[in-house]
Amino acid sequence: MRYLVTGGCGFIGSHLTETLLAAGHRVTVLDDLSTGCIENLSAVEREPSLRILVGSVTDEALVHEAIRDCDAVFHLASAVGVKLIMDKPVETIDTIVTGTQVVLKQANRYRKPLLLTSTSEVYGKSTQVPFEEDGDRLSGPTTKHRWAYACAKALDEFLAIAYWKTTRLPVVVVRLFNTVGPRQTGQYGMVIPTFVKQARSGVPIQVHGDGGQTRCFCHVTDVVKGLVGLLACQAAYGEVVNLGATEEISILDLAEKIVSETKSSSEVVRIPYEEVYGEGFEDMRRRVPSIDKARGLIDWVPQASLSQIIHDVASQSH
Repeated sequence: MRYLVTGGCGFIGSHLTETLLAAGHRVTVLDDLSTGCIENLSAVEREPSLRILVGSVTDEALVHEAIRDCDAVFHLASAVGVKLIMDKPVETIDTIVTGTQVVLKQANRYRKPLLLTSTSEVYGKSTQVPFEEDGDRLSGPTTKHRWAYACAKALDEFLAIAYWKTTRLPVVVVRLFNTVGPRQTGQYGMVIPTFVKQARSGVPIQVHGDGGQTRCFCHVTDVVKGLVGLLACQAAYGEVVNLGATEEISILDLAEKIVSETKSSSEVVRIPYEEVYGEGFEDMRRRVPSIDKARGLIDWVPQASLSQIIHDVASQSH
């Protein structure tokens, strides 16, 4: 197969690219290197089956060329993390919405199956835990940038499903829940790489808010298996599917666990949200996926434990 991976120089995209190449496929990566980097593909960069295009998914001519020459598309290119959304709200919304419009339009033109990665952020402030794909979303006000990312990604989802409904473009939407692993940086507010780096340096580990907010963390290798499986699953077309771990942990307990597992001398301190993100920041208290749909479609269940995830992230940060 010939695959296009947009955002293929990013954290998840690079792992996906390596997996596809190892399975004998040819891969074209399209990335503008705004948050990804070529070094993420250093192990496979010279593979004859890999082609890297440096450019944006908003460049219609470039996307047209890339999609015309492939068999299927993994659309991962997007703005990354809450911190980036807070810092650059205009660029964030434009990249997400315009990029996805362009990619879907060209995929539809050539009838190429497409997987769109979305995010657990779209559930917003919903308290219907565990989150089910057809559950109601509860978004915050438009005056708070925090929710711009969720709304932009939700619009992506609406557009993808609209193509399925109107033209039967084979498309599957995947909502990711806190994917973690080697190559992920803390630069964009990702919590485990940030905490591991602080623990390794012996500086205080900064927990935002009261630390009672909970998350579930899934290893990137498990997520990649899910992505590959879902794009190949015809029963998944037209569907929205959660991929994430179901082991829930509070951010305060996560910090303590990382201190313990890295044998760090760091103390854990709480920092008010306002100090980090400015006045009026809102966060989700719990974020837990139902993965019944993924299990039913492709028999997908994450294998790696939280301890394994912490170990793998810590190993790369030596």
